[in-house]
Amino acid sequence: TGEGIPELLMVLAGLTQQYMQDRLTVSTGPAKGVVLEVREETGLGVTLDTIIYEGVLRKTDTVVVGGLEDAIVARIRALLLPRPLDEIRDPREKFTSVDEVHAAAGVKIVSPDIHGAVAGAPVFAVDSPDNIEEIKRRVREEVGAIRVHRDSSGIVLKADTLGSLEAVTQFLQERKVPVRVADVGPIVKRDVLEARAAGDTDPLNAVILGFNVKVAPGIEDLAAEYGVEIFLNDVIYRLYDDYYAWLIVKKEQAKAESLGHIVRPGKIELLPDYIFRHKDPAIVGVRVYGVIRPKVGLINGEGRRVGTILQIQDRGVNIDEATDGMEVAVSIRGPTIGRQVKPGEILYVDVPDKHIIALRKKFRDDLTQGELDVLDEITEIRRAAGAFV
Repeated sequence: TGEGIPELLMVLAGLTQQYMQDRLTVSTGPAKGVVLEVREETGLGVTLDTIIYEGVLRKTDTVVVGGLEDAIVARIRALLLPRPLDEIRDPREKFTSVDEVHAAAGVKIVSPDIHGAVAGAPVFAVDSPDNIEEIKRRVREEVGAIRVHRDSSGIVLKADTLGSLEAVTQFLQERKVPVRVADVGPIVKRDVLEARAAGDTDPLNAVILGFNVKVAPGIEDLAAEYGVEIFLNDVIYRLYDDYYAWLIVKKEQAKAESLGHIVRPGKIELLPDYIFRHKDPAIVGVRVYGVIRPKVGLINGEGRRVGTILQIQDRGVNIDEATDGMEVAVSIRGPTIGRQVKPGEILYVDVPDKHIIALRKKFRDDLTQGELDVLDEITEIRRAAGAFV
């Protein structure tokens, strides 16, 4: 409930003042900080709203900051502080120019060299020109630990800041969502091409998730052309829910499409009182168990092929499928009623071996109990005939 938190914080502050006041020290070394926000200010150009958490930052310093492409080396032109009790990102009063800032403090850094800097990136002051390359390496490592570029399959993720990117990436990993690319900035053509490449191996990965980012002009049309889905939201849970809902629908569609190419298990009982034609083709009334469709082969109880269903009619109307319990008329090419097949005999759909395996392993939950029972019968018939192991 949060009850008692203010009192607890007050006790901690009192204990700190009482026992740690003499142990507090202020670092005077090169400044270290993190970028809160990258902003375009009228009259100033691009600025960095920054929190300095260690050391001293001076107006004459050179800093290294994480950027979209690489670490950026920038010479400071001005350091601006908000008025006391004012908010650095939404000040009510004008900023005050200062020569140096001690940790911990919020400061606006003005520099002509910071185009491409990223919110959430580290900021390090350079204490010596000899250390610039080492500091750039450290900045690259910190930024690179969050950004993801893999050759493996997965979706594309874009976020507005490095902190957001890290949080969303971890959120997706906890939910077993594979991420191919995780980066900062607006959604651009390169992201669509990455998602398209991922979709070549798995269409479910042709996705871009954008957390609190914008889409560059023309990119939505390009994504639609390439079959790439873009999801945008500034709330992590809503972004994931939108993506997950789409994913479930796509999986069901893919499963239904795959099942549509599978020969489903079924059998028919030839009704003795409804023999309409004996051959070329035989036309007979049947009772259906499981599922039957036109153009499927038929076997008898010994596993021997006896014919193929040509058409199915229900009350004189051609239908594409007859299901468990229906009584319909079928035309069968191949047998002669009374010779190869007998009135009252039961014939089974000739389900190929690989389809039997797929039905048992992949589509079992999509079959009715009647289909499962017939599938067991067909499997036993084929095993007895030595046609299925």
